[in-house]
Amino acid sequence: MTTERPDLRVGLVGYGLAGAAFHAPLIATTPGLRLAAVATASPERRAQLEREHPGTRAVGSAEELLADPAALDLLVVASPNRTHVPLARAALAAGLPVVVDKPLAATAAEAAALADLAEERGLMLTVFQNRRWDADFRTARALVADGALGTVHRYESRFERWRPELKDGWRESADPAEAGGILYDLGSHLVDQALQLFGPAVQVYAEVDVRRRGALVDDDAFVALTHASGVRSHLWMGALTGQSGPRLRILGDRSAYVTHGMDPQEDALRAGLRPGPGWGAEAPEDFGLLGADGDARPTPSLPGDYPAFYAGVVRAVRDGAPAPVDPRDAVAALEVLEAARRSAAEGRTITLATEAAA
Repeated sequence: MTTERPDLRVGLVGYGLAGAAFHAPLIATTPGLRLAAVATASPERRAQLEREHPGTRAVGSAEELLADPAALDLLVVASPNRTHVPLARAALAAGLPVVVDKPLAATAAEAAALADLAEERGLMLTVFQNRRWDADFRTARALVADGALGTVHRYESRFERWRPELKDGWRESADPAEAGGILYDLGSHLVDQALQLFGPAVQVYAEVDVRRRGALVDDDAFVALTHASGVRSHLWMGALTGQSGPRLRILGDRSAYVTHGMDPQEDALRAGLRPGPGWGAEAPEDFGLLGADGDARPTPSLPGDYPAFYAGVVRAVRDGAPAPVDPRDAVAALEVLEAARRSAAEGRTITLATEAAA
């Protein structure tokens, strides 16, 4: 006879967009997890928490949450970027496994130090790279793995938005500790996806600009990667894009795959919907086209599956399975982003292997 194991008690730091729209709903609907406590100093967000997750304990700060680590089994950090490293370090020191929203840290060196600490402590550390479970990316990954495109030579990926007006908040801050700007915000996803599909990058070229009047951080960027595999990735991210290009365009010597529009899961979560039957399914009119000009046909998308991330967290914490996202992947992505900043500043291509050996 097997005894049912109690749910893992989760403490969540932050109840802004990331905490309220992404992490809390996914935690609350993942078998084996229970949203036990949330740290937020905002009275409005506390009231929102009570409406959305009645009975979940609210505390005023992360320090208060970590004052009794025995009351938790897992800490999730969904607070501003500058807090990621100190909170993750404090949680690991307290013996708690940690989920950190992307980017894991402001620098690759800080991310590597966190990964080292987690390994030393024998604790799970993982990064919320939810875009690995987008419908279009899951489908693209399967097509590449199955050889449906033949040998891929170019990968194009875009996260483009029309947000001409500045908003208050840490994302618009020029403080390096905040890791603000669109390169680190959206580029963290785009670079991670490219590295997942085609392996390590050996060269990085980037153009990084500030386009909106009064902006203090980058809001328009292009990054070109040359992978060790020979594939070239071209990545665009922008906040001043009145008309978006293709979301994905993957070119191989047998076929191509092109998609438009964004995965439906973010809009669903923002609207207050929760995972259940039919979650993450794309409408047929949103399917990508597979083939060559004159013979390109819609191919059904795999459903988006953000819940898979936290299901992987449960397996990692309970059973010692690999983390759903290896923190070393975050280190590699941050090395690329740092190289992109350097490339844009110096107007040259950065060769990662050479720079590492220097």
